[in-house]
Amino acid sequence: MNAVFLDRDGTLLEEKGYVTVPDDVAFLPGAGEAILSLRSQGWKIFVATNQACVAKGLITEDELSRIHERMVMMLGMEGATLDGIYCCPHHPDGTAHEYARECGCRKPRTGLLEQAASEHGLDLSQCVLIGDSLRDIETGKAAGLSATVLVLTGHGVESAKGDHGADFVATNLLAAAAWLAQRA
Repeated sequence: MNAVFLDRDGTLLEEKGYVTVPDDVAFLPGAGEAILSLRSQGWKIFVATNQACVAKGLITEDELSRIHERMVMMLGMEGATLDGIYCCPHHPDGTAHEYARECGCRKPRTGLLEQAASEHGLDLSQCVLIGDSLRDIETGKAAGLSATVLVLTGHGVESAKGDHGADFVATNLLAAAAWLAQRA
């Protein structure tokens, strides 16, 4: 089963620093349309995101769940759906003791993708990751995905200045979806 992994902040949502309340959820232009396009191409769609705000004590996991519930609700209003959201709440410099650690799920490690693959029967070699940072691209490469796409939203412009290693650079998520459609 093919799947697309989307980074959250700067790829799907506007980059605002830490999103700590549901009312701060703001999608980038065309995000819902991009998800609809990906879905029409037959992709399963997952969000894979680092959320150090939990480790840093800015929000709880329950508050993070409410933020993700709002995301899902807002996408649903456009007819767009996700197959799952996988997030890493850890950070080695965190202040919330139970989350202040190294882990296997914090990108660029591959634990989030491996968990989704295990739970949904995905073949990672047939999956794609779309993100706005070098960390996202490194994650996709380390997991053996078929392609990685760097979007020029969020931190993407800065990430694209050096040797990013992405298979494609897209202006935004909608352009990334169009590129994937052309590859089919």
